[in-house]
Amino acid sequence: MSFSHDPRQNYLLAALPSDTHAAALFPKLELIAMPLGMSIYESGRPIQHAYFPTTAIVSLLYETEDGDSAEIAIVGNDGVVGISLFLGGGTTCNRAVVQSAGYGYRLPCQTLKDEFSHDGPMQRLLLRYTQALVTQMAQTAVCNRLHTLDQQFCRWLLLSLDRLSFNHLVMTQQLIANMLGVRRESVSVAAGKLHEAGLIDYRRGHITVINRPGLEARVCECYSVVKKETDRLLSDICIP
Repeated sequence: MSFSHDPRQNYLLAALPSDTHAAALFPKLELIAMPLGMSIYESGRPIQHAYFPTTAIVSLLYETEDGDSAEIAIVGNDGVVGISLFLGGGTTCNRAVVQSAGYGYRLPCQTLKDEFSHDGPMQRLLLRYTQALVTQMAQTAVCNRLHTLDQQFCRWLLLSLDRLSFNHLVMTQQLIANMLGVRRESVSVAAGKLHEAGLIDYRRGHITVINRPGLEARVCECYSVVKKETDRLLSDICIP
């Protein structure tokens, strides 16, 4: 089946008025494939591009010196990867890795910095998105500390589904374990419980959600906190 790519499949880009200076950056956007496991950027290394996912999802991960990792947030068609570029950084202490394969658009870092400095629609959208992302990071920390793995897994699934146009994910147990900061065996147990409850179908890294209301009934409050704040901050974004 053919698929038509459009930068406006990313909600931030779709929200830019066509008659503003910000719309002039569209010709500078480069469509790229984002395969599963692709490293977008590494901790401490200069960031060359900002990435606006359209059908892919990117996981922001913190990795310890001994190689352990845990997810701090996810970015999909709701946002942009590389906020340190316009916040005055240029590097970051976390990694960004594609957790769900798809496509997105990348923009040279200087182009984004220049557009942000114009004090226009793009700047306002990026600042509001950044607040939504900070909320997600904070709530993820709370969830990982206080809630069960079963609840964390449900939160992760629902946040991922919100950033996809379908109900299917392709993820290995090891990658999910890295996201949640747990052992692979623990993921197998958590996925098995959801499968037995008739909420998901899970086979060899393929996850299909078959009962979303059931997941929403099972998840902790962290999911609704993140969703409500994101919806509030980005309420004027037109979904493509």
